[in-house]
Order: sequence, then structure tokens, then C-alpha cells
Amino acid sequence: MNRLMKRLMLVAACTAAVLLTGCNDQQSEDAMNKLKALFNAVKPDTLLLKDLTPGVTTEAQIRDQMGEPETARNYTDGSKRLEYPRGPAGTNTYFVDIDANGKFVTVTQVLTAENIAKVRPGMTQDEVRRLLGKPTTIAEYPLKKERVWSWHWEEGGVTRDAMFNAHFGPDGIVTTTSRSEAEGGGKH
Repeated sequence: MNRLMKRLMLVAACTAAVLLTGCNDQQSEDAMNKLKALFNAVKPDTLLLKDLTPGVTTEAQIRDQMGEPETARNYTDGSKRLEYPRGPAGTNTYFVDIDANGKFVTVTQVLTAENIAKVRPGMTQDEVRRLLGKPTTIAEYPLKKERVWSWHWEEGGVTRDAMFNAHFGPDGIVTTTSRSEAEGGGKH
């Protein structure tokens, strides 16, 4: 276990001890669930995605390991897609696919150049969300009658990371896309 993980575990143990002191059973359970959610939010991706086995790992095991998803989409064939954005500073969003039997199928990092290139004028907000997941930020520009969704992603090239922006008109349809520097000049 690396040094950072040891520190996180120590902080988690100390926090749990403080939270559980003087609590009844319901308060203890609530405190443990909050602590677990906090730990999952900062857990390194290698631990977040560890030992996911197609056809074996269950949805309950995934939720226990990864936490509650930002969004869970249910499909007519009984399958599901769980969305796990790693923001706001993170540059990954994972889609975890579950089959109709509740078993893990695959995990996909969706903030890629290939997916970003698919965002085109004329797409709806839902179509963009299904492609890239939850945006890092949403900005409203009332005078321009524009809403801009932005995703922090690892672009490569000159800077390590950047922001991809989808600009929506008042009707919720993409009018254009753009690129901007990540906050901090790409030094996340």
C-alpha cells in the first residue's frame, strides 16, 4: 500500500472513531455511509476499478466498491449503465455497464478525444450527457442566451489537460463547441 493510501486509511479510521463516539445505531450507520462516500470520492482509480470481473462481479459489489453512481440509466432489455465522474478536478468519467442479470460487463473511460469529437451542433443535452457524462461545470450566459457545459479532460499535446466546452442555445441544442485552458493552466 502506498504512502498516500496509508494516510487516507489513517484519516478515515480517525474520522470514523470521532463520528461514532456517542452515536446511536442509526447515527453510526449514517456516519459510516458518509465516510465511505467520502473515501470513494478520493479513492485512486486503480482501487476504484480493482478486480471488476465480467460476468462475475455484481452490481451490489460495484456499488460497494465504487459508491453510488452519479446517474444510473436503466434500459428496456434490463441492462444498466452507471456513471462515475471523477471530478471536479479529475479528468476521467467512467461508465460501468451491467447486464440484465445484474453482472458487470465493462467499464469505459468516456472523456476521450474520440468521444469529444462526436459532439456536434444539433445534438441535445441528453445526447451529449449520454456520451460524456456529467459536466465538470455549467455556466449560464443570459445575455447571450447560452448555457455552456464544460468537461475537464486529459488532452495531451502541449498541455496535459484542458476543458472541452459544449455551447447550448435556449432550446438545449448544441450550437458550437470550444476548447479552453483548465483552471490552473493545466497543472492539475
